[in-house]
Amino acid sequence: MTQLDLEERPAANRVGRPLDVTRDADILDAALDVLAEEGFDGMTIDMVAARAKAGKATLYRRWPSKTELVIDAVACMKNSDINLDELPDTGTLRGDLIAMMKPAPIRDATHKMRVMAGLVSLIARNPELAEAARAAVIAPRAEINRRFLQRAIDRGEIRADIDIPFLATISPAMVSYRTMMLGKPVDRDFLIGILDKIILPAVGLGPTD
Repeated sequence: MTQLDLEERPAANRVGRPLDVTRDADILDAALDVLAEEGFDGMTIDMVAARAKAGKATLYRRWPSKTELVIDAVACMKNSDINLDELPDTGTLRGDLIAMMKPAPIRDATHKMRVMAGLVSLIARNPELAEAARAAVIAPRAEINRRFLQRAIDRGEIRADIDIPFLATISPAMVSYRTMMLGKPVDRDFLIGILDKIILPAVGLGPTD
């Protein structure tokens, strides 16, 4: 039995009653909270069950192992109700990016990065989890940045030959490093620093543009 399967239950214990999926959202949210606080190695099914106020047997019937629970939880992480089709349009790239620096999205991003930090011991060994984490944490923010950059090109604000995929991932990468490696919080001042000192100079704009 491997480290990742320590909490796995035999299949015989998971059959019989039909699965109740009505509590899935609460359980997955609880799993993310525990993961952010304890890390994968410190996290247990008992902790998740207690946080979600659910029976441990309920979790085992739905998720045969802790690893499967974590993969589902990461894949289902919410995106702070951001609608990509209703992004702010202030008329400038700087204005658009600053308009996204609101308390709720910042808190959401910080929580996601703490979840990522909790996955460090597992993510390198599990490609499925690595992809779920990338899709839930990095990709949404990079896509917002990509759309803002493309919009700035379309309105003639910045040149058309900039490397959009590269620039779109700079702020998510720096947020990841600050949270996961330095253990520091992400706030508005930090995000504005990335914008004014790195992103805008890279596209030929200044802080006042």
